[in-house]
Amino acid sequence: MSSVLRPAVSGQDPLKASKYRPISSHLAIAPPVSVVIPAMNEAENLPYVFKTLPGWIHEVVLVDGNSTDNTVEVARELWPDVKVVKQLGKGKGDALITGFAASTGDIIVMVDADGSADGNEIVSYVSALVSGADFAKGSRFANGGGTDDMTPIRKLGNWALCTAVNRKFGARYTDLCYGYNAFWRHCLDKIDLDCTGFEVETLMNIRVVKAGLKVQEIPSHEYLRIHGTSNLRAVRDGLRVLKVILKERSNRRSLRRRPHSVLLNSGPGEVS
Repeated sequence: MSSVLRPAVSGQDPLKASKYRPISSHLAIAPPVSVVIPAMNEAENLPYVFKTLPGWIHEVVLVDGNSTDNTVEVARELWPDVKVVKQLGKGKGDALITGFAASTGDIIVMVDADGSADGNEIVSYVSALVSGADFAKGSRFANGGGTDDMTPIRKLGNWALCTAVNRKFGARYTDLCYGYNAFWRHCLDKIDLDCTGFEVETLMNIRVVKAGLKVQEIPSHEYLRIHGTSNLRAVRDGLRVLKVILKERSNRRSLRRRPHSVLLNSGPGEVS
């Protein structure tokens, strides 16, 4: 695509070349990348999160869920140009929707604030997008992925819910309830997010398939939360995910099946 260039060669206009952000010695991109991080009382974890974020990203948008610790102050110390947005509602879904609206990048990356995600993987997500995918979906169970955080019960629940989505919507996902994803901004116009809780990732995964968008799974490793305890509750949130699946399936007229809309088992930057 025209948005991906090789490094500047001798004789190339340096002003023209300078608008491209270098990712590696072999890749540079023009699209600005926004990283959206929903956070509530994550001051102790933010140093680990920001440490792995690549310096070439366009902006970091921290959505503060009314933290009672110094989450905002720590974020500003670690990343002076961070854009802090105060969350007015409640829930992870509400926080992400708020962050998406505040971001200005052409590409948006979702990253959790608990230290479980490795920011160094962002290059794989971005490479997939500039190579042709609309939505780059992180997967802990794709070849090369992994998780240190999921209990056997949660793995079983994730598998069951993922299987239900694949069967009901014609997807081929290997993971469903994972919050590390990236997408082009134009996707937001087609998926119309309207939920507030942890089920937001499932809703996104279903609606990108229903919209016929090109999806590529990215192998990702989920690490243990470093400090604090998660607000996720397996049974409660599992039931909310199931409710979303049933609700989306009942709206049959909005489902538009397109063969090969989900791209799987491709390496970073490759589209099958």
